[in-house]
Amino acid sequence: MQTILGSNGQIGHELAEELYRNYTKELRLVSRNPKQIHPSDQTVAANLLDYDETVNAITGSDIVYFTVGLPMNPDMWEQQFLGMLDNVVNASKQAHSKLVFFDNTYMYAKDDTPQTENSPFLHEGRKSTVRARMVERLEDEMKKGDLPIVICRAPEFYGPNNTKSITNSMVFNRIKAGKRPFVPISDQAIRTLIWTPDASRAMALIGNTESAYGQTWHLPTPKGITYREMINISERVLGKRIKYSVIRLWMFKLGSRFNPALRESMELMPRYQVDNIFLSDKFKTQFPDFQITSFESGISQILTK
Repeated sequence: MQTILGSNGQIGHELAEELYRNYTKELRLVSRNPKQIHPSDQTVAANLLDYDETVNAITGSDIVYFTVGLPMNPDMWEQQFLGMLDNVVNASKQAHSKLVFFDNTYMYAKDDTPQTENSPFLHEGRKSTVRARMVERLEDEMKKGDLPIVICRAPEFYGPNNTKSITNSMVFNRIKAGKRPFVPISDQAIRTLIWTPDASRAMALIGNTESAYGQTWHLPTPKGITYREMINISERVLGKRIKYSVIRLWMFKLGSRFNPALRESMELMPRYQVDNIFLSDKFKTQFPDFQITSFESGISQILTK
């Protein structure tokens, strides 16, 4: 049995499809209101802040995937994420399960330094601090050796369907809707993005590779490109000129005074001023046959399906 915590999210949903397709038909999907994807899927409703419900969700699992997301609210992150993680770690130990943790790059420096699995964490910003503490908690558990853990880290998403990211919402969703796209901060800085189905495929591969545990892995991405290049690709896909507007940092700062959702995204905005180089060489060396989706293919899928 392989169990996905946070199965209603984009990553959790795509992970369930990949696991079912290539690894196991015995899946348990867990969220507050889980939805079955395949006829054989088990669904378990659970609040991971409740230890007994967490134990019930995890018991009997060989592998547990933590893909839980929360709204971009620092109060919620501080109040809930670490508590959920503690419950999942302890319940996984009790069930003798392996734990696969899906991570992001909030805790990395917001400059143009290339990011590797060994990049230092910076506790700058409330959400960045929460994510750093979660990983530090897991790294302490790795050292103890009581629970097989692997950390799978991804940069910003772009992807199909209901993928939630700044790039999807400001650029590709607007292009698909026939609206002028908004480029955040700079159209010349390099962005490293991960195609969400690639993130889920890679996490399933890592989770089902015994030798991968006890480590952190950067999930595979193509070489980064600029927003100008992304829009050039979009123009080729759609066969038409696309005009866009660059939203400068001062505009975001001004808008954040009146828009709570925008205010919560400001912690990451400095990263859009400079090249963002996320390196996944370790994964590519270990899993050379993994096929990474090109920007041309990914953007085409978003805009034409």
